[in-house]
Amino acid sequence: FQVFKIEVLMSGRKHFVEKRYSEFHALHKKLKKFIRTPEIPSKHVRNWVPKVLEQRRQGLELYLQTVILENEELPKIFLDFLNVRHVPTLPKAESCGSFDETESEESSKLSHQPVLLFLRDPYVLPKAN
Repeated sequence: FQVFKIEVLMSGRKHFVEKRYSEFHALHKKLKKFIRTPEIPSKHVRNWVPKVLEQRRQGLELYLQTVILENEELPKIFLDFLNVRHVPTLPKAESCGSFDETESEESSKLSHQPVLLFLRDPYVLPKAN
């Protein structure tokens, strides 16, 4: 049997899941009762070549990520599936804005820039004598 290792980004944290396709399918059937779910990759795969398996893995990763992005509240079965104990829910004012639900996938991959330190205010000209 084939186990898929999936990486999911949630609340700024990476979670790794190693599950068989049948476990994803079972989760999908349960989730459909509670929330809107995206399409899950097809159950039937013609051949088990690495390229096809990688496409399926990416499809499952996209599936989980879409569920997270499209739902404010995630059902407990979903969190259990990801093995997430609790999701840190910060009041909007306190969350430094970097992982807001409204932000796109792109902005969550921001790289940190070095901090610049000025001994004097760079915008104030030195006094003329």
